[in-house]
Amino acid sequence: MKFSLVFGAIVGLATASPFLDELEERATPPINWGVALFNSYDTIDVFGVLDPLFYLAFQTQINLSLIARTLDPVYVQPVTAAANVYNSTFRFSLNPTHTFASAPKDLEVLLVPGGPALLFGNETETVNFVRKTYPKLKYLLTTCTGAGIAAQAGVMNDKRATTNKSAWARITSLGPKVKWVSPARWAVDGNVWSASGVTSALDMIFLFIEEVYGAAAATRIEGTLEYVRKTDACDDPFAARFNVPPSGQC
Repeated sequence: MKFSLVFGAIVGLATASPFLDELEERATPPINWGVALFNSYDTIDVFGVLDPLFYLAFQTQINLSLIARTLDPVYVQPVTAAANVYNSTFRFSLNPTHTFASAPKDLEVLLVPGGPALLFGNETETVNFVRKTYPKLKYLLTTCTGAGIAAQAGVMNDKRATTNKSAWARITSLGPKVKWVSPARWAVDGNVWSASGVTSALDMIFLFIEEVYGAAAATRIEGTLEYVRKTDACDDPFAARFNVPPSGQC
């Protein structure tokens, strides 16, 4: 019964004509998505964006590439052995489809997630990939501390952006030319979209779907996922919680 209900919802997504009509009226929306992966990425930073897009893919064609340094599995795990104080074996992985060197040439949207690797590791290769790829993109999306990678790549220079408030000092120091915004649950400047901490990725991607693929698509997927999104970019209580002073213009 549960499977049939979910399948029915997916079929409904795929056959709902109001969305299709709205999509036809818009400029050609992006089809080819990529995610820049690195070890110790945050799961929701990635899947908070990909899960709504999975349901969007039943309404319009979109393609996904998972891109990393090598084709080896990319693990969610402690960055160092010293960080694994309790010797836990709680970890899992994604299998990349492409390397940074073999990434599709027709990428239109690139997602750069965050994770502890940004605080305790060296992601020079990821930074270089973002720097090289950005000029070809229609959109760049960052979630959480992933803004630190884009900032180091220089692609956020003179643009408004935000990041996780619990890591604010560390990440903002990586981009002195970025116009960092706090409080902000997300920020948009041109074709660069940045979400604050982890779950804010959901609110950002629903706004992105609404603006780029249409309000009907966003509303329908919200219902399927039973998610009540925040629609006020300034609704960011974590700036005060982590004593981040106001900056920029929300």
